[in-house]
Amino acid sequence: MKNNKMLTMIIIVLVAIILIGVIAFVLLTQFNKPAGSMEPTIDEIVEASVEVPEITTNLADNKVVRFTLKIQTSSKEAAEELTKRTFQVQNIVIQELSEMEQKDLEGKQGKQGFQKSLKTRLNELMQEGEVQEIYFTSFITQ
Repeated sequence: MKNNKMLTMIIIVLVAIILIGVIAFVLLTQFNKPAGSMEPTIDEIVEASVEVPEITTNLADNKVVRFTLKIQTSSKEAAEELTKRTFQVQNIVIQELSEMEQKDLEGKQGKQGFQKSLKTRLNELMQEGEVQEIYFTSFITQ
């Protein structure tokens, strides 16, 4: 009977220690989240973005496309680098579009596909951060 009470007490103490450890772990992980996990404010997004001047070029099917871009980067330093690389950005855009036809850019999926390929190519170029998002601020095909 004495051994049975002793065993019960040991089990209760072990469960209490484990429970306290789990609670401490959860609290530490919840309150020590890095500040970088928060979404950036619109001011931070604008500060880390670059406006690409209007680009007009021919497509593979001899149609013409004219548009402007706003490229969001991961930091102000990345935006400064991308600003210096504007001529390279324009070159990449023209190269990508020279292999596309107007039907490739039609609709939401066409534009999103172009944005995705452009983002991949630009991130290969970047050294001080990365391109996070590409926005069309105007887009016309003829």
